[in-house]
Amino acid sequence: MIFHVNRLTFRPEVDDRQRAEALDRLRLQGSEIDAVTSWVVGPDIGGDYEWGAVFAVEDLDGYWEYLMHPVHFASEKAGLPLVDRFVSFDISDDGDPEIGARIAELHERSYRENPEIAKLVGDVPSFAAGAVPEDEPRS
Repeated sequence: MIFHVNRLTFRPEVDDRQRAEALDRLRLQGSEIDAVTSWVVGPDIGGDYEWGAVFAVEDLDGYWEYLMHPVHFASEKAGLPLVDRFVSFDISDDGDPEIGARIAELHERSYRENPEIAKLVGDVPSFAAGAVPEDEPRS
């Protein structure tokens, strides 16, 4: 099982309607992507971010399905321009010692295949993803 965790804070100029729409798009990822077996989107309680989302997938195939799903792309296209601070990381009970590297490869491939998303990621003022190496271009 892989738990993909996102934490974010919106830009100060984002209004309530924009925020609600972006959060609804995150919720659609959970409800519409078949590979997602469970999910939650809500306030980041006690953290340094405003909101969080966690998506559970069974394995790397499910992770790739999640990354490449049109609902995920639509959420990123609409939501990333609204984000001031973002961090994502993964937690897994998979016994493969290379699981982190394999997840990073999926992210790298996704960015290569979707340069528009890579550009949006690069435009987020503060972006950190555990699966993306620090030397990976963000735009």
